[in-house]
Amino acid sequence: MAGKVALVTGAAQGIGLAISRMLAEAGASVVLADVDAAKAQEAAKSIAGRALGLAMNVTRAEDVAAGIAGAVGEFGRLDVLVNNAGITKDGLLLRMKDDDWDRVIEVNLTGAYRCTKAALGVMVKQRSGRIISIASIVGVMGNSGQANYAASKAGLIGFTKSVAREYASRGVTVNAVAPGFIQTAMTDALDEATKTRLHEQIPLARLGAPEDVASAVLFLASDAAAYVTGQVIHVNGGMWMG
Repeated sequence: MAGKVALVTGAAQGIGLAISRMLAEAGASVVLADVDAAKAQEAAKSIAGRALGLAMNVTRAEDVAAGIAGAVGEFGRLDVLVNNAGITKDGLLLRMKDDDWDRVIEVNLTGAYRCTKAALGVMVKQRSGRIISIASIVGVMGNSGQANYAASKAGLIGFTKSVAREYASRGVTVNAVAPGFIQTAMTDALDEATKTRLHEQIPLARLGAPEDVASAVLFLASDAAAYVTGQVIHVNGGMWMG
């Protein structure tokens, strides 16, 4: 990844931070974009190598445009976009508020659309680029209480395949990584009984680590994946096999 420039959304913590660190360790210059500017800048300082933290709210077109421009202004190009920013607002469908549906779709799916569109403006001119979106196991198998989240991630998979077809001739590959249950602050808060039930559903009998997801992203971002586009790599310990 030496000489490459990557922008990761939702990069201040969890999976986004792990991806940023791994890309930086591989030699890339990394822009850590997050809705929380202070946390993004703090995260960038924790990374060895060339890293920049900046504010980006993926629900605002002006923020996205400024973030892409900031990355190019700082490093001169943009080779990799990782659409990682995402939220959950869970609830059974009959109890779900319209605002909770709209907000999850806006951040998880429309946010990726905005970032991808802005990044393509740079990558098409370069005639090269990698776009990688973080989907979810929930987007392919569903999950009770997460109709909004599942819809956003399933939509992201369809979006990925369509954009891959549109821009392959311009040297841009577009893929997705679909994590299963990954150990983050959210899963750390689960009680032991719930964790045990989760482990029983996973053939590898453990939650994934953020680095497991980051490794798949690094592969797709690298020259090793030059002939891979329109694909979904599942990182779920065997919980779902398609």
